[in-house]
Amino acid sequence: MPKMKTKSGAAKRFKVRASGSVKRSQAFKRHILTKKTTKNKRQLRGTAAVHATNVVSIRAMMPYA
Repeated sequence: MPKMKTKSGAAKRFKVRASGSVKRSQAFKRHILTKKTTKNKRQLRGTAAVHATNVVSIRAMMPYA
């Protein structure tokens, strides 16, 4: 049986935690930041957890993570 391939786009966007949950970076923080408030940009810092309904499909994209 050949090795399964990791979806490289998913590998760049998600990291699997030791508990099995998946973390992701916040959206809307790349460009066009001048019209966003300081509070809005501050709240977009850091990482967030992926919702439980999407974890199974993301784990399938990254079989060795």
